[in-house]
Amino acid sequence: MNDRSHQKRSAAAGKSAMRLRGLIRKEFLQIFRDPSSIAIAFLMPVVLLLLFGYGVSLDSESIPVALVVEQPSADTASFTAAFNKSRYFVPTSYATTQAAETAMMAGKVNAILVLRQDFAQRLRGPGSAPIQLIVNGVDANTARIISGYVEGVWGRWLEHLALARGESLATPVRIEQRVWFNSELRSRNFLVPGLIAIIMTLIGALLTAMVMAREWERGTMEALMVTPVSMREVILGKLIPYFILGMGGLALSVAMALWLFDVPLRGSPWLLFGASALFLLTALGMGLFISTIARSQFVAGQIAIITTFLPAFLLSGFIFDIGSMPAIVQTMTHAIAARYYVAILQTVFLAGNVWSVILPNVLGLCVLTVIFLALTYRKSRKRLE
Repeated sequence: MNDRSHQKRSAAAGKSAMRLRGLIRKEFLQIFRDPSSIAIAFLMPVVLLLLFGYGVSLDSESIPVALVVEQPSADTASFTAAFNKSRYFVPTSYATTQAAETAMMAGKVNAILVLRQDFAQRLRGPGSAPIQLIVNGVDANTARIISGYVEGVWGRWLEHLALARGESLATPVRIEQRVWFNSELRSRNFLVPGLIAIIMTLIGALLTAMVMAREWERGTMEALMVTPVSMREVILGKLIPYFILGMGGLALSVAMALWLFDVPLRGSPWLLFGASALFLLTALGMGLFISTIARSQFVAGQIAIITTFLPAFLLSGFIFDIGSMPAIVQTMTHAIAARYYVAILQTVFLAGNVWSVILPNVLGLCVLTVIFLALTYRKSRKRLE
């Protein structure tokens, strides 16, 4: 009796594996017939990485600045020469403050630096020789950066001036700066790993969001419903082909990050691809869940973009710091899978295998993966029955 039941279970498992192979083959044939899936997996990462990698930067360099010197002297010439050498500014000289203000109103410069007539006298006297800085405050972040850069140039010039005079500059505190993990202070090293997370979110969600909807539109879902295929086999038949496509897109994105954008990879490549595989399962689960809700490919695509791409872009910490968000929004970010993946990627790329950061985020991804795949299975089973 036991041998007979064992034989039945073995036969059933063999038939299940055969059906699963058939579903996977069917999905691959569909992918090759419809090249849009291949474009999403391989063309979209290239386009997005090129656009964001070269077009988006948080580094402020070559800032146009107006220089107004009311009374030229050796000291003003020395300071303006130091200003010209800075890679952060592109100074343009103006004869009067009014002309410089007109240029800033026209958007030609972002700041105005004014050296008053008594600059040289006050510099050599017992008092201070302040410089006037007028900043365009429309972009508050750029305005703060400009102010900090000008203060840095001013401080370094004062040190050189004191050294040339054989004097010591009275500074109560001297800061010795050391930068960890991103010593070049390149924002690209921070942005590109986060961008890979956004790309993987889009790939996973869009590749699978329209799968079930396409089956309903073409009438092939009804044919599947009358076959012995189980819901587990249908889900696996959808997941496996797009998982392979997604991992191919990830390999392409990582290769571009390393060799095109020179982003360092200080952690383990195996850890990177393992965490990426886990996140891709989460994204595919989200896409499949969306596809079970919407029976139209257009609606499924719109829902995927609104519910996956936008939250991942805004609430993952990719660009905007989560710690600076309101408390209620910070709480909401815990439901965004990209939040955990961005933290893992930035840590593995820039810091290395920091397990105190990686393990909690991997655990968060595991929880979300189980939730979305379970929701997909439950919703799909109800609809097929």
